[in-house]
Amino acid sequence: MKNIVTILFLCSFLNGYSQKIESFSFNLYTDSLKKGVYNYINVDAKLTNGHYLPLTSNEIHLTSSYGKWDGNNLILDRDTKVDSVTIQATLVHNPAMKKTIVIYLKKAETEPELKTEKELLDEWKRKSKIKSKKNLA
Repeated sequence: MKNIVTILFLCSFLNGYSQKIESFSFNLYTDSLKKGVYNYINVDAKLTNGHYLPLTSNEIHLTSSYGKWDGNNLILDRDTKVDSVTIQATLVHNPAMKKTIVIYLKKAETEPELKTEKELLDEWKRKSKIKSKKNLA
């Protein structure tokens, strides 16, 4: 019984000195969302000691006006017609702390046109011939 009381006292004592989240904000790696890929939504917390810490789905609850969530990743269908998504982050242990952001979707297609095997082989042959000529000169 004495050990249990000691452990409870230590836990409550240490909990009083643990760092708490003072504020948090979105820290996006891009200015737009892309269709058909995982869009990582980075949310950073400022702790009471002044340090910053990235938050995961353990610390924040993310919701959005469109898309599916996988942790901090927002997945948008390739064929979506929306032009923006509203995202809300809420602290799990303090639901009164919330942040909302509107992020627009990228308009241009990001998939490059890939060369065929024949095109690549022809290009490599041309480059090889040019190098050979330069080495002979």
